[in-house]
Amino acid sequence: MNSHHNGESDSPTSQPSPARRALAALPPLGALRCFEAAARLGSFTRAAQELHLTHGAISRAVRSIEDALGVALFERRSQRVHLTAAGERLRDAAAAAFDLLAATVRELREPARKPALVLSCEPTLLMRWLIPRLPAFQAAHPQIALQWVAGGGPVGFGEVDLAIRRNDFSWGREVHAQHLFDERVGPVCSPAYRDARVDGAGRGARLSEGAVLLHSATRPDAWAQWARAARRRLPRAPAQTFEHFYFSLQAAAAGVGVAIGPWQLVRDDVDAGVLAAPFGFVADGSAYFLLSPAPARAGTPAALLAAWLRAQA
Repeated sequence: MNSHHNGESDSPTSQPSPARRALAALPPLGALRCFEAAARLGSFTRAAQELHLTHGAISRAVRSIEDALGVALFERRSQRVHLTAAGERLRDAAAAAFDLLAATVRELREPARKPALVLSCEPTLLMRWLIPRLPAFQAAHPQIALQWVAGGGPVGFGEVDLAIRRNDFSWGREVHAQHLFDERVGPVCSPAYRDARVDGAGRGARLSEGAVLLHSATRPDAWAQWARAARRRLPRAPAQTFEHFYFSLQAAAAGVGVAIGPWQLVRDDVDAGVLAAPFGFVADGSAYFLLSPAPARAGTPAALLAAWLRAQA
């Protein structure tokens, strides 16, 4: 006769391990949760409030664990509860277990983090145009993580994935370029400065005597380029030069003088009434492009970002 009994209860493989037997003997999870809250808060009443249960439910849960273990977990003195030595051991173990469960649940609920898409952008355009619109992009594409890097001129792909640049330098044929918007420029100043230093309106507008032209070291020919594009004579007026383009725009808003403002950099301030544009804006022949090492495939984060950027212009 065959003496083997495969699959029967006396088979070694069918016997539960000691660890599994110990798990089966654990108090109910709900009761442990009640105990952990009461032990952590030092109060059955506060535990009941945290778990939205009654004081009696907490008390019964703790008593059921004490009955199952055969030890007291709390000492009740003067209408207050204090952990026993056994209670302290179970509190520490329960707290560690619940912390581990909570961390695991958070990891399972959160989508896998994808590497951030690194975009380089000229500093002033980044500060005055992109960053104010970033919440709208995050709301439209919460699955795309972006990292912004301030920079200008030639792009080192590998360090960045994409770059926004004005076509005032050659980036080479190997770079893929998508047109974003044409550059439009015009003189801007504070509304009070306009009222005091600008005579006339429209094509007849002129800067009055005493107006100050604000220049920047980063765009030294901005006034001359605007005069050519607008077919106007460059005003003869005192000048003040700032180290960076951004500073000249801030000085204009402060009433120091009149600066040349690209539309995308000043549009929010013009809409808000912080800046006035008494001469309007004209295209200066340059444009901004989104640069990448290769065309982006449809539906990729780079393609979605490119479409969103074009829509902002």
